[in-house]
Amino acid sequence: MTFTSAIRTCLRKYFTFSGRAPRAEYWWFMLFILLLSFVTSLAADLLFGAGRPQAEGVGDQAEINATNGVSLGQIVGWAIVVPMLSAGWRRMHDTGRSGLFLLYPYIVVVGLVMFNSAYESLAAFMTADGMQTLTIVAAFIAVLAAAVFIISPFLVIWWLIRPSQPGPNEYGPNPYEVSQ
Repeated sequence: MTFTSAIRTCLRKYFTFSGRAPRAEYWWFMLFILLLSFVTSLAADLLFGAGRPQAEGVGDQAEINATNGVSLGQIVGWAIVVPMLSAGWRRMHDTGRSGLFLLYPYIVVVGLVMFNSAYESLAAFMTADGMQTLTIVAAFIAVLAAAVFIISPFLVIWWLIRPSQPGPNEYGPNPYEVSQ
């Protein structure tokens, strides 16, 4: 698969989360997204000065105000997020895994936020002895969650770089074995 055919395929399958995507399709598309992000950031900076603080006033009275509003890079980023997720989802299918595996790092973040909320709620009703026990348990869970949070993105990348599962799997035929 070539660079341009990967881009065409991923954009054509904008909302397609079923089927399989070979390594070349996924990684060429990720390179395209990286280049697109760089180009839109550079273009926005050159054309609009997006992201540069604006100085108002004179001398010591100058105030720095950040630009408000949506930048060109944000618009492109929001437009490309769905095909990026669908390509990753199909890539996970190609390795024989559910597309949900792609979301593991985000699931850990949601779990940490929920744990923090539960901890704060429980802490409000605890006695001193109970609070000490709760703090020890919370510290253990936080260390474990931090380890999972650090490891999970590397695990997802490892799954994404794995070769295609040979033959058909529950998500469809092998893209390399299908005649086009």
